[in-house]
Amino acid sequence: MPTIEIPPSIRTVLVLEDNFIIAMDAEEILKSMGISDVQIAANADQAMKLIAAQSFDFIILDVNLEDETSFAVADAILARGLCFGFTSGYGDAEIFPAHLRGIPRIDKPFNESSIGNLIATATRR
Repeated sequence: MPTIEIPPSIRTVLVLEDNFIIAMDAEEILKSMGISDVQIAANADQAMKLIAAQSFDFIILDVNLEDETSFAVADAILARGLCFGFTSGYGDAEIFPAHLRGIPRIDKPFNESSIGNLIATATRR
């Protein structure tokens, strides 16, 4: 499989994912793509604290987080002008608020190609 080229400006990535195994898989994929600084948040509160404390070049948000969604985090990211995309185990675009429907997203399970395409698509917006 050809390697997806992501912009060299993407050096730090935050992954908001409540499933530990999926989060570790995302981290491994990102590191295999040359991203050396990958942070993991298991819930929206952790993600908000990390976003407030440091800068990220890209953020990957799982839509459904146990008993909440990541939409409030997405709004905070938009307010800061940061680049991000969604991952979801569900194909229902209707669950997205109208203002977030145009944000790039990929379905789970993801792989290097789909994550690379998510980053590339989102950074071109």
